[in-house]
Amino acid sequence: MRVLVLAAFAASIAQATIEHAFAEEAFVTNQLSDNLTVVDLAKLRPVATIEIGGKPVGVAVTADGRFAYVTSPDAKVLTVIDAVARKAVGRINVGGGPLGVVVAPDGGTVYVADWYAAAVRVIDPKAQGVVASIAVGASPSGLAMTPDGRQLLSADRDADSVSVVDTATRERRATIKVGTRPFGIAIDAEGRRAYTANVGSDDVSIIDIAEGREIGRVAVGMRPYAVALAQGRGFVTDQYGGTVSVFDLVSLKPVARITVGDYPEGIAATADGKRIIVANWESNSLSIIDAVELKVVGEVKVGDGPRAFGAFLRKTE
Repeated sequence: MRVLVLAAFAASIAQATIEHAFAEEAFVTNQLSDNLTVVDLAKLRPVATIEIGGKPVGVAVTADGRFAYVTSPDAKVLTVIDAVARKAVGRINVGGGPLGVVVAPDGGTVYVADWYAAAVRVIDPKAQGVVASIAVGASPSGLAMTPDGRQLLSADRDADSVSVVDTATRERRATIKVGTRPFGIAIDAEGRRAYTANVGSDDVSIIDIAEGREIGRVAVGMRPYAVALAQGRGFVTDQYGGTVSVFDLVSLKPVARITVGDYPEGIAATADGKRIIVANWESNSLSIIDAVELKVVGEVKVGDGPRAFGAFLRKTE
């Protein structure tokens, strides 16, 4: 009996450790059901649904986990969500076609890609309005920011390039040619390299940010949408392949291709780098990938047409 009790106690401790390690939530934009699903990633279950409207796509959670910002292209607005209370608390009119969104590390500024205007809108969340516009290339989609907040990168899909913006002057200081139709973009933790998912050329461009140039490409699956980084590897959602392509960040060689749900789009790594979370548009689900073993270890049903385009994970502890 004592052995059984000890075993049960050890199992409960192990489960508590796992849940603490993965104390994160996913804020998943569901474009077709006009809402957002909040998923507890420790228990792998939805815990809230927030009505958004306007066919939501882009999402960015602040570094402190207090707020999430969601773009709605059809409504031309940015919805402000209290991430702790799990409710919408404001709507900011941005006009045009808001798509990608990113928040400055200090949470004081929000940047939104305007798909139709070849511009990035600068938003002051306290003033609840647009305070500036920055000219970039045609059809800006994904946005990413260096960890120090000094540089903003915009994947300009129809220009086949990436714009590099100085956030202090709010001016584009460089244009970097990449693959065909870049959409999602990610920057490493050191702020040295950026990675674009090139929808038109089925590859990922690697950019040296300081040098302002493309330094390599990696072939991936069909119609790559977005990129996440973890465990020294790049993880790329292949929309038409129903897979996640994995490549080594040093050698730039393919490592694996993991089958997930149908039409995967948004992708992000958990804070500890041990899990990759993928939003599957046609399966209405999230796939959970073990980033070390490179296999799917779970699935969660969400709303209709999940895109989760951006930084959609929130640490809860």
